[in-house]
Amino acid sequence: MRRSTRGDGPSELQRVDRNLGMELVRVTEAAALSAAPFMGRGDGKAGDQAAVNAMRAVLDTVRMDGRVVIGEGEKDDAPMLYNGERVGSGEAPALDLAVDPVEGTRLLALGRPNAIAVIAAAPRGTMWEPGASFYMDKLVVGEEARDAIDIAATPTENLKRVAEAMQRPVERLTVFVLDKPRHEELVAEIRRAGARVALHSDGDVMGALQAAYPGTGVDLLMGIGGTPEGVIAAAAVKALGGGMQGIRAPQREGERTRLAEEMDQAEMDRVLSLDDLVRGDDAFFAATAITGSPFLEGVRYDRGLGVTTESLVIRALSGSIRHIRGTHRLNPTHIFGSGKPREVVDAVMD
Repeated sequence: MRRSTRGDGPSELQRVDRNLGMELVRVTEAAALSAAPFMGRGDGKAGDQAAVNAMRAVLDTVRMDGRVVIGEGEKDDAPMLYNGERVGSGEAPALDLAVDPVEGTRLLALGRPNAIAVIAAAPRGTMWEPGASFYMDKLVVGEEARDAIDIAATPTENLKRVAEAMQRPVERLTVFVLDKPRHEELVAEIRRAGARVALHSDGDVMGALQAAYPGTGVDLLMGIGGTPEGVIAAAAVKALGGGMQGIRAPQREGERTRLAEEMDQAEMDRVLSLDDLVRGDDAFFAATAITGSPFLEGVRYDRGLGVTTESLVIRALSGSIRHIRGTHRLNPTHIFGSGKPREVVDAVMD
């Protein structure tokens, strides 16, 4: 009989925390290693498919009753671990999972920095499910400024508040913004306020990480990005002690129509806090760099050493942050485990 993950006593998740973090890193390592051969080859979708196959194969070896609540596919027309898919061994703990086998598919295709394989996990029922919401306006900061932000205020006001909380002038703040036409006015206002802008074509999970993680050179993330990516980022921001707020920001007519059918305008405009996106503190986040980033080295092929990966795993409950460097032989069973059927390993590596 399975024990519940709810109640007053220690949860199953709490009892396996040390193992779970490492298991999640194995999942993101496998996805990154499978996507890495496609770096710079112009075919991000093929790299995404390879990462999906690898992530699914390794997820099924993890001791958990996992349910994917944030997957990819519908928004990006991508190969997907679909919402509602069950993964893992079927044993406790019961977990909600948010996954992105390649966050930054275009970055991978073009060989640009900040493509990562990423997964977040939290006890069943604690991770927000966005439904038809594909896009979200987000504001992310680090621990120093987590109580200073208000996404309902103007960007200029938020920059002043963050600068005051961080005890530095606005001119010394750097804001991560996705380089999209919808952000032209946002970028102009940030510049008028005197802050610096770091424009990136893709990768707002990594942008949120950079805003929440000290020493990256990024102080805030502002602007509209993917809602699924927002929930994944929320697990990391919570674990890092940062601050985050979001508001649904539909960008497509079909998205607006479906949301209008699901909720009233007040709910559509509701500010979502970090605790709305991931309830409670028992959340895990793991990421492995596919291409390089400010604080994670991408997959590297070393003569005589095999393949090197660098990963990050963090847990909200303990606040632990681990950087993990792995060296992997070019051997599928080393990456995916000797217990996997030969046909599964071959399918993943094809």
